[in-house]
Amino acid sequence: MAGCCGALRGFLFEYDTPRIVLIRSRKVGLMNRAVQLLILAYVIGWVFVWEKGYQEKDSVVSSVTTKAKGVAATNTSQLGFRIWDVADYVVPAQEENSLFVMTNMIITVNQTQGTCPEIPDQTTRCESDANCMVGSGSTHSNGVWTGRCVPFNGSVRTCEVASWCPVEDDSQVPRPAFLKAAENFTLLVKNNIWYPKFNFSKRNILPNISTTYLKSCVYNAHTDPFCPIFRLGQVVESAGHSFQDMAVEGGIMGIQVNWDCNLDRAAALCLPRYSFRRLDTRDVDHNVSPGYNFRFAKYYRGLSGQEQRTLIKAYGIRFDVIVFGKAGKFDIIPTMINVGSGLALLGVATVLCDVIVLYCMKKRYYYREKKYKFVEDYEQGLSGDTDQ
Repeated sequence: MAGCCGALRGFLFEYDTPRIVLIRSRKVGLMNRAVQLLILAYVIGWVFVWEKGYQEKDSVVSSVTTKAKGVAATNTSQLGFRIWDVADYVVPAQEENSLFVMTNMIITVNQTQGTCPEIPDQTTRCESDANCMVGSGSTHSNGVWTGRCVPFNGSVRTCEVASWCPVEDDSQVPRPAFLKAAENFTLLVKNNIWYPKFNFSKRNILPNISTTYLKSCVYNAHTDPFCPIFRLGQVVESAGHSFQDMAVEGGIMGIQVNWDCNLDRAAALCLPRYSFRRLDTRDVDHNVSPGYNFRFAKYYRGLSGQEQRTLIKAYGIRFDVIVFGKAGKFDIIPTMINVGSGLALLGVATVLCDVIVLYCMKKRYYYREKKYKFVEDYEQGLSGDTDQ
């Protein structure tokens, strides 16, 4: 109890004030200056030069549109000779900040509503009707099971389904890719950006790019780094992958557009920087459900008036355009905040040296005696002298 009262009395009735003590020591002096230099290097080099702590920052607001171009020709036993243009291989026609280019497919033509045998596998093979259920099959079934066991070919029998017939057989993906010529298709990326804090806007088709140049240029990191037209094969190769391998089962590519701008400099120096990477990470040792694919159908009516469709399982590469960046411009408020923080950090040097001098050095008791001085109340001192 007495200890608590003493501590409370000391807290209420005692006051401490810093005392300046000049210690003539090479070791302590050099350590103090070294810490101060490190703090100054951090504040000037990192905060102000590298991080531009004197600037107000803003994040980019962006919009993207894309347009693909290219024509390919195929000649197969199923489709014969056929020309493929943008309307055929870009599905859907427009997406938000991305574009899908079909490079491979499994096509099932002239499907009609009816009953037909399932594709043979462990769950659909049968010997008799007793092996087949009636009603919905598994989630991987192509239709609703009728409960009948019917011939699939001369040697194999499978359960019958009510479905779009003939059912799709996607057990074998075509190799090489059906539209392997897509490697030479091009993609135009039009990107508009805006920094709302600074009311600054720009687009990636720069003012010095003419219509003639835009019709002939193709992006090259060394010769044409600001051309917004990209050859699809080059995009994939720049990310370290083979286009022909990726075209077989599909994948997702990222076209990254970096708009880091220093608005204290001329607006003409705010330029886009392009980079590429594959977004669907492919693990060679664990290659389950690889690539990117989906199905769509084209519906029509035959000569008899019956509804028919052509089912396409499309494999391809989706190109996602990812825009990011920050802009900075001088502002007095962040400048003063960082200057004040830097000055406050300089006090760390004094604290560190005090700890070493007063608690770690051999002469710590001598320095502590010089550092701290206890002074009694002046009035109490006078009254004591009078009494004597």
